[in-house]
Amino acid sequence: MKVLVIGGGGREHALAWRLAASPRVQRVFVAPGNGGTARDARLHNVQITELEALADFAQAEKVALTVVGPEAPLAAGVVDAFRARGLRIFGPTRAAAQLESSKAFAKEFMRRHAIPTARHATFTDAAQARAYVEQQGVPIVVKADGLAAGKGVVVAQTVDEAHAAIDAMLPAGTGGGARVVIEECLAGEEASFIVLCDGQHVLPLASSQDHKRLQDGDAGPNTGGMGAYSPAPVVTPNVHAKAMHEIILPTVAGMARDGMPFTGFLYAGLMIDAKGAVRTLEFNARLGDPEAQPILMRLKSDLFDVLMHATDATLGGVELQWDRRTALGVVMAAAGYPQAPRTGDAIDGLPADSEELMVFHAGTVQRDGKTLTAGGRVLCVTALGDSVKLAQQRAYDALAGIHFDGAQHRRDIGQRAIKH
Repeated sequence: MKVLVIGGGGREHALAWRLAASPRVQRVFVAPGNGGTARDARLHNVQITELEALADFAQAEKVALTVVGPEAPLAAGVVDAFRARGLRIFGPTRAAAQLESSKAFAKEFMRRHAIPTARHATFTDAAQARAYVEQQGVPIVVKADGLAAGKGVVVAQTVDEAHAAIDAMLPAGTGGGARVVIEECLAGEEASFIVLCDGQHVLPLASSQDHKRLQDGDAGPNTGGMGAYSPAPVVTPNVHAKAMHEIILPTVAGMARDGMPFTGFLYAGLMIDAKGAVRTLEFNARLGDPEAQPILMRLKSDLFDVLMHATDATLGGVELQWDRRTALGVVMAAAGYPQAPRTGDAIDGLPADSEELMVFHAGTVQRDGKTLTAGGRVLCVTALGDSVKLAQQRAYDALAGIHFDGAQHRRDIGQRAIKH
């Protein structure tokens, strides 16, 4: 059978790689793909929001299953477009994807369905937003309402920083179309809790934890993610049970009750406090990146079979098999990331893939026999090990041999897990 993966990042490389391993999959297409997906799949040069062109391709190639990686095509309604033609696709509808595409929608949904989250307020007027910040005090979190590629969040430590974020997200002359959500700054440790949904049933993936800040010790600006590992020791059996019963199951039931049954990857960003209480930081309507890379390194089940069950609404009878080892991925980013990533630098020293080490490509392109940088997050060097420390050592040893000018990476991915 043929499979289409929509997207061009590290998550999509990991999905294509894992899907290609299925004995039932004859060919994987990735649209538009990157310099790494060309090894496991065929690239199709259609952009992720060209919905009708994507559906035309899936129809012409008799694609058995399409899997959506990034948020932009989901928010644009790619699932609705494919379903209208009778094409099998895994992901949420445009209405259900609002859990990610509108933070204001998600907060109102959580309030209505009593799902634990931070205190918050939504604003379209910058002066009112600034007044709210002064009333609440700092630290405080300012979030752009719409999609921002994982970077539309400012954790303001001063009032001036919060006001600057508000002014950037609610510029003068927007005509009231833009919105910001301002919420209390929760204390604790973050984790990524990702499940598969078929509209009724929920199948949890292995726990994971990512590192959002650019620099060691969680310093510097927020990014799309600089590394991740799985499993996450902070997600204890007690935390897992709370996340399922207080957040995930009520969300899936609430979406169905509201007439928007959720199918696809549902990602809850959790904040876990010192007492083990769990609250929702955000929802994403897709598999996380870079969490996907270590999670899929550990997955032993046939991903194609699992996703076929998910699109048949038969996930209730599926159990996932996992490698007991830890997987850890370190992102190598381009010079200038996240503000102004530089592209076109040659990448040297890429190691051969193995069962214990994969270098997943994100912002890369193949040109004249060379692999070049073509985006902000360039590679995710991902390794398996019998402990977090061994996986960490294997990933960093491999990373040391890879070179491109101006490369940035954190040196402390996995340190929180090692402390646990």
